[in-house]
Amino acid sequence: MATLPPAAFPFIEVTIDTKGLQPVAQRAPGVIAVVGVAGTTTTPENTPVVIETTDDAKAKFGATGALTASLTLALKQSPRASKVYGVRAAVTTGATPTIKYADALAALEGADDVTFVTLANETDVGANAGEGLRALLKHVEDSSSNGFKRLAVAMVDPAIAKTPGTDYVATVKTKYASIKSTVSRMVLVAARGAMDGDGKAADVATAAMSAMAGRAPHISPVLKPVFGLSIPVASQYGASEIKGLSDENIIPIIDPALVPGESLHFAEARCFTTLADLLDVDTVRTLDKVDFDLKAGLIGTVGDARITKAGMLTVKVRTESILEGLLRSDVIAGYSVQIPVLDALSIPESARSGADNNLIAEARASRVVPMLVSITYGPAVHLLRVSLAPKFT
Repeated sequence: MATLPPAAFPFIEVTIDTKGLQPVAQRAPGVIAVVGVAGTTTTPENTPVVIETTDDAKAKFGATGALTASLTLALKQSPRASKVYGVRAAVTTGATPTIKYADALAALEGADDVTFVTLANETDVGANAGEGLRALLKHVEDSSSNGFKRLAVAMVDPAIAKTPGTDYVATVKTKYASIKSTVSRMVLVAARGAMDGDGKAADVATAAMSAMAGRAPHISPVLKPVFGLSIPVASQYGASEIKGLSDENIIPIIDPALVPGESLHFAEARCFTTLADLLDVDTVRTLDKVDFDLKAGLIGTVGDARITKAGMLTVKVRTESILEGLLRSDVIAGYSVQIPVLDALSIPESARSGADNNLIAEARASRVVPMLVSITYGPAVHLLRVSLAPKFT
């Protein structure tokens, strides 16, 4: 007996597919982590803890100690980081105590929202990759190569004095040469004689890190203020030192005469790097943001978009929608998207060349689709050259 077709009632059946309602992953660009020695506390070592206020820092890491002092400076910035982690590092016992930074930094591997990291009031380079600022450099370079893009911020020892007959810039350059990043993942700031509100040596690195993180990635740090610090006039950098440090990709903290009042500002925006094409902090941060946004926005197409003309068009349109958002918010100044496989698939099959057919066949066999995304970045002005031409009338 033949099977009858189903009855028409209720005439219209609707099946709801909620796939299009899946949220796109977001990464706040201003999340920082401070690793250091805590005071008297029961907070476990090597455990990232979110800090909201100064009282919160004191409650979790003790009223005294380098970590609490550094977190206090981070919270004083305006604007400041959107989220602040504190990590208590373990200290070995013995005649020469050692701070186990490598273990504490490893605890941040699971905190994938962190974009900046520093060590609380640390100025020692360290004898090997697991110690001092070398441990910090290794952490951010390793994390970035694994997909979690991060910047480290370190500081020149504020106690390095201005000594007659001594080249301050050369001294600093020699001392910190080993932590210069080859992939633009280190920022080195300098503020000779800097003190915090309690008159103690200030953690300039953490203050600077929070001040940078508080602004959008495409905003240059140049001349942006850093709060919670003071520098005696006798210790402030002269013009030749400011230029010398800047030429070495070290960011001096200065009190510029052209800015009314007494306030401290970034005099440069460079990474402490050997790369000339990834020199500025805002360039690196912007590329990190675009990198994450593309990955988060396109992950939904993996496993679904097919290597057909329609499927590749879907990928291209999705990519352009992500970049258009960045364009409208003035993060980038322009973009283009090119998918060679789509170009080949757009040609009628009868008109395709052997190269076109090979390109399509290879993509379908490997299930790998190369795509070129080109963006135009419009950086901020860092120097104005003014030609003044007076004349008599």
